[in-house]
Amino acid sequence: MKNFSRLFFFSVLIIAAACAPKKVEIPLLEERGIDSLLAERRNIERIDATLGVVFEKTDSEMRGDAVLDISREGDLHLKVYTLGILGMDLTSKNGVVRSTPNLDKSRKMILTQGLRDSLFWWDMQDFTVRDEGDHVIMQNATRAVWLDRKTMLPRKQTISFDDDKLLTVLYDNPAREKDIWYQSKMRIELPRYSVTLTVKGISFLKSM
Repeated sequence: MKNFSRLFFFSVLIIAAACAPKKVEIPLLEERGIDSLLAERRNIERIDATLGVVFEKTDSEMRGDAVLDISREGDLHLKVYTLGILGMDLTSKNGVVRSTPNLDKSRKMILTQGLRDSLFWWDMQDFTVRDEGDHVIMQNATRAVWLDRKTMLPRKQTISFDDDKLLTVLYDNPAREKDIWYQSKMRIELPRYSVTLTVKGISFLKSM
């Protein structure tokens, strides 16, 4: 089983190298409205990605590589490898989270709803839009997304939870996969704990 996991991991790295996000000059999209921006992404049902990942807690740090598939509804499967060995296997389906090894509440929060809302940042209900300096802000009762006015890509997001915890997402490094622009680096933060994700390869799967 260990040999299989290693072969699978290295196969993923080869595919990721071929599909790595290409750094190209991003066009200025400030003249487009929010409706046009959201329409381009509305039919994205699933995202598959290979990621570099850094887990940080207080003064400790752990690095690895991850394979992720996640749906717009939040169902996901995340595998994290360290030195080619499977170190974490997490699934979430219909709100039921299972992981090996067991994770504390903060890590589960970041790696389930945090991941879903970070990647599907545009999928927001009952939101308002307002201008604030160099940003356009989409906001509803629990989430706020700061879009760069020139690129219309997210720079920051905050997500509020029922226990009054606030999760913050910081975005950087624009890249493009086919016709979809996205931020290839995300840092998801809770007090005393954070996860930094760097996209190595990504696919946006759309409904027909």
